[in-house]
Formats: sequence, structure tokens, C-alpha cells
Amino acid sequence: MKTILIKCGGSTLEELSAEFFTSLQELKKQNYQIAIVHGGGPDINRMLEQLNVEPEYVNGLRKTTEETLKVVEMVLSGQTNRKLVQKLEMNHLPALGLNGSDVGLLKGSYINREELGFVGEITEVNSELLQSILVKGIIPVITPIAISADGTKLNVNADYAAAAVANALEVEQCLFVTDVEGIIIDGSLKEVLPAEEIDYYIKSGDIYGGMIPKVTSALSALQKGMDSVRIVAGKKNFYRNQKWFGTKILSRERVI
Repeated sequence: MKTILIKCGGSTLEELSAEFFTSLQELKKQNYQIAIVHGGGPDINRMLEQLNVEPEYVNGLRKTTEETLKVVEMVLSGQTNRKLVQKLEMNHLPALGLNGSDVGLLKGSYINREELGFVGEITEVNSELLQSILVKGIIPVITPIAISADGTKLNVNADYAAAAVANALEVEQCLFVTDVEGIIIDGSLKEVLPAEEIDYYIKSGDIYGGMIPKVTSALSALQKGMDSVRIVAGKKNFYRNQKWFGTKILSRERVI
């Protein structure tokens, strides 16, 4: 079974275009099965602001108190996940929303409870369950919330969750959906870029501004064991006439 893993950041969900869903439909016609892991940062921050809770980050990860975790789960599973599933269904793409902590879909452990609170990393993915959904042609839409061995729910960075699910499913492609079509250097789209060149282009100023966190997110997935990832646009076709668009970033190991 040919499988694609798509990671949608919370900031891109509102901007997904008709062309994006056309690309998904095209993939389905080519007998690809699709799984999606999504974030929800903007929605979570808006809710925390309404509750007068100040977001706090440590090394790029959201520090998660018990109170914050309740908000994170409520927003991810009750709002962001619902919106994305609805958009897929409206575009004739059968989808099933899944909370990562349900039935041990994503099992995890604390990263550093003292520094980060209820933040985890994924130790195991129930790939058998996901395969049983994928084989029916249904798109699982997964929130990055894991369950620990003692039954505690853990907030997981969506990029890391996407990489873990992609590795477990042995996907053919891992896509990071952004608001740009890929990495552009000197006015031209880079179709393929080795990971070790990323730092150079950041230091040279060719990769700058909002592109830096997008690229570092992709690199974080490579560090979790992926051979390559692809940055694609949520506003355009990223797959058309059996051709991929965007920037494919190769891991250091893959290049060697």
C-alpha cells in the first residue's frame, strides 16, 4: 500500500485551497492512501488568551501545565480536528478524526516533566489500527496527543508526531504543508536540497523570516529518522499529472 503522510500546521489550515484538495484527490486516483497529522497553535493561543493564560515555550516546545493540556486537547480534538475533517469531507475525501491518545494510537513518555510539564515524545504508534483505516480508503486525521504508560495524556510537537507516524507507516512521502510553494533561492524554487545546505542558506540570508521555522520543522522530522521530507504549498497544487511540486529535503544520511 502506497502511503503519504501530510503534516498540516495550525496556521495553514485556514488557508488550504481548492487546489490543495484537488492534489489529494489526484493522489487517491493514483492509489495513494493518505494520513494527516495536524497542529493547532493559533487556535490554542487564542483560547489561552481568552482564559488569560500566557503561553510559555522552552526550546521551541510549549510548556504544558495540567490546565494548558486541557485547553490543548479541547482545541485540537474539538475544534481544529473537526474543521479539517469537515474540509476533507466537503471535498469528497472520506476522513476520520482521531485523538492520538485514544486506544493507544500514540504512546509516549515525558521529555522533561520538570522543565516542560505534560510534554512528551512518541515511543510507539499503533500502525495496525491506522493501516486498517487506510485500507478502507479513509484518511485518518490525527491530533498530536499521546498517552503515557500511566495513562496520562501528553502534548506532542506536531512535527515530531508526524515523523513518528510517517516512520511507523513506512510512508513513501512525508509532506509539510506551508503557505509557500517550497524553498526559493535567488528567485528560483529549489526542487531538491540536501539538509546540510539549510544552515548555509539561513546564515547567508537566502532562507529568512517565516521560512526559517518551516525549514527547521522539516529538519526536525529528518532527525527523527525520515530519509527525506517535502515542503509543499497549501494554496496550490502540490501533485498534478503524477508530478510532485515543492522542495524535497534530503537527510544527511541519505545524501551520503
